[in-house]
Amino acid sequence: MFQVGDTVVVKHTNDEGEVVEIINAKMVVVQVKGVNFPVYTDQLEYPYFKRFTENKLFPPEKEKKYIDDVQVEKKPLSKKVVDGVWLTFIPVMHSDEFGDDVVDELKIHLVNRTESDYHFQYDLSYINKPGFELKNTIKAFEDFYIHDIDFETLNDSPVFSVEFALVKPIKGKADYHETHLKLKAKQVFQKIRETQEQGHATFSYRIMETYPDKQEEAEKLDVSALTKAGYKVYDASLTRQHLEPAKGVIDLHIEKLAMNYEKLNAFEALTIQLQTFEKYLDLAIVHHLPSMVVIHGVGTGKLRDEIHEALKMRREVKTFVNQYHPSYGYGATEIYFTKK
Repeated sequence: MFQVGDTVVVKHTNDEGEVVEIINAKMVVVQVKGVNFPVYTDQLEYPYFKRFTENKLFPPEKEKKYIDDVQVEKKPLSKKVVDGVWLTFIPVMHSDEFGDDVVDELKIHLVNRTESDYHFQYDLSYINKPGFELKNTIKAFEDFYIHDIDFETLNDSPVFSVEFALVKPIKGKADYHETHLKLKAKQVFQKIRETQEQGHATFSYRIMETYPDKQEEAEKLDVSALTKAGYKVYDASLTRQHLEPAKGVIDLHIEKLAMNYEKLNAFEALTIQLQTFEKYLDLAIVHHLPSMVVIHGVGTGKLRDEIHEALKMRREVKTFVNQYHPSYGYGATEIYFTKK
């Protein structure tokens, strides 16, 4: 059994490294030339045999070489692969009484395989429980450990959101770039099976291939001709003055939204409810409301789930919760917005 601090050799590459972390009985984290990565223990061995075979008892007598025969040493060039930024997951497992591998948790790393350094904000959100936030910086070709999550939490529809910004801004590049990754327990379990069959210790998802360019701003229009023609032109900076007022509470029961709601089928009713929700969500954001309550009822949960999925994709939403409310029971979701 390997211990932290042991010197080991990776069989496939013949590289020598050091054990820096024990994940479980079958897997450890090894550091080779300053890079940490997980390895199954059956892929490692102690270096004694390697050293013994390399150091012969009677080394052969060196032939004399003249200066003209000595070639200039050529150092091999190691080319780094540039293929984006990845979220990498390391399954931590144990064997049950039947000898089957059971996944306890996932170790999450942010892996930057680009030539740029980034500031990043990592947000993990769930439907019915608090998530996790982290702000930090990741350098080019760096592996950054973020945190561990229980495998059971994959049943709560986790969404991994990461916002990137260049440490050294580049003209023509975007001020920031936001990405999202949704995972489900069934998909992850299948991914883990595939990694085990292939003999790999991790699985990864690419969340950014290249940092995007800044979108070209629309050219300013000359609206003087429109004004002279009698059209009313508004100053965009004063847009809020001409918008419908926001609502702190919006009731999405279909009888509140449609006159002939009895004639609507389920799809038509849901469409009207979601359109109304999107409208008042946008108004709340534009008017800088600190929070908002959406009454969706209990029912089958379809409307609630659609609303929650939409909220996960809005960077203006800091958090939301569907819990018991004295006025609405479990039929409402409270939304809290990021401060401007």
